Parts: sequence; structure tokens; C-alpha cells
Amino acid sequence: MANIIDGKKIAADVRADITARTEAFKNERGYAPGLAVVIVGEDPASQVYVRNKKKACEDVGFYSEVHEMPAQTTMEELLAKIEELKNNTKIHGILVQLPLPKHLDEKAVIAAIPPEKDVDAFHTINTGKIMLGEYSFLPCTPAGVMKMLEYENIDVSGKECVVVGRSNIVGKPMAMLLLHQNGTVTICHSRTKDLAEVTRRADILVVAIGKADFITGDMVKDGAVVIDVGMNRRADGKLTGDVDFATVEPKASAITPVPGGVGPMTITMLLENTLTAAKTTI
Repeated sequence: MANIIDGKKIAADVRADITARTEAFKNERGYAPGLAVVIVGEDPASQVYVRNKKKACEDVGFYSEVHEMPAQTTMEELLAKIEELKNNTKIHGILVQLPLPKHLDEKAVIAAIPPEKDVDAFHTINTGKIMLGEYSFLPCTPAGVMKMLEYENIDVSGKECVVVGRSNIVGKPMAMLLLHQNGTVTICHSRTKDLAEVTRRADILVVAIGKADFITGDMVKDGAVVIDVGMNRRADGKLTGDVDFATVEPKASAITPVPGGVGPMTITMLLENTLTAAKTTI
């Protein structure tokens, strides 16, 4: 029977700590850490994420702004908004909610956010620092995974770590963070041959591929720690991860559920990054 890693509980504990540190910061500096979120268009999932981010900011005592822009917003208008936020001294972190409408250049938008206010850690300067292990900010989901492993006293050093998925947002930085903790890391993707053979080697298996119930029990070795980053909606409306929980859980030593696993940690680490950004602002 696997230990179910309770992301809600871990996130609540970390947020309580952030709240206490924010109170101390406000007492010392006389102002609150500030986060601005820009959302373009009316994607329902993005709107939910943005509402959750605003509420999380309020809960820990941050100042926050949400800038809603219509789907037909031009690049010039969006870049002007980022420029305005860049020069706003109340704002220490800027986040543009992805995905953007197709006519907007995501790379150019990310590049326009100053690295010191890039609390998503997507800017090329910040991704380069992650590669070197000299980072100020970490991408929120991989950082959340590492926090969960730390919280559960799961030692990465010397372990065989397999990451399924190679996105810039999760897979690649996840692999680097495990490597920085002295894990032996393999990255798998759609072209990997004999995927099940590779995943069965994993002491720690992190799955971020975006396919519902993709990893099944026969692809996991006994005693593995399984971290499911996926969030998919079944035809019946229920949320499910990339891991088939029913067949994997009996084999794993520890596993994250979906929902209630990695998800709550992502916004929590965004708060951590925003507080860090505020502290580094003179």
C-alpha cells in the first residue's frame, strides 16, 4: 500500500510559512510583495487558474493585480502592458497566463518580462541559470515536486530518476533539478523506444506527458516513488492524471493523487518566487 503524498497538506504548511515571512517582510519594508497576472482572452481553464492565483495572493497577504485583455489584443498592446507593469514599483512579479491566443508570439512575450520579475522562471536568462544551478527562481511545478520530495524525506541522491515528458515548463527543468540533487536522470518522450523498460528502472518516476492514465502498473517497478504531474479531464468530466492510479498505487511506495497532489504546490511555489522577487528589490 503506497503512501499517498498529500499535496494539499504540504501546500497548506508551506503557505502558512510564506504568510509568516510575508508579515515579517511587510513590517520591515512597509509594503507587500506584489504580483500582476495578465490574461488574454477567455479560456475557461486559464480563468480558473488566474482566480486561484489572485485568491492565493490575498490569503498570504500579497498585493495583487489581474489585467484581463480581450482575445483580439495585439502584440503591441500586450508588450505595452508588460512595459507598464515592469515600471510599477508595487509589482515584483509579472506572470502572463499561458497559452496565449495563436496570433501572439509567446516567446517574445516571455522575453519582454524582466528576468528579476519573471516569477514563472520561463525567461531564457532564468532557464540558463537553472541549467547552471545558480537560480533565483524555479519553474513552479518542478519546484513544487522537489518540495514534496523534501517534505516526504525522499532522498534523490544516487537514485535512478526517470522523467516522462520534455516540455520547457516541466520536463526539462524537472530533470535539471533532480540532477542538481545528485539523481541519475533519464528523460523519456514520444520517440523513446521501449518506454516501459525505461520507466521500470525508476526509483523516482515523474510523469508530465499530458495523456490520461498513460503510465500503468506494468510500467512501474515495485517500491517506486511516482509523481503524477498530469491533469486531464475524462469524458465523464472527472479529473485524472497521466498515471493510472488504480494499477500503479499497489506497486508504488509513494504516489501523488490527481487531484490533490502536485496541483496545489504549483501556485504555492509561485507565491514563494514572488516573495523572493520582492526581497531582491531594493
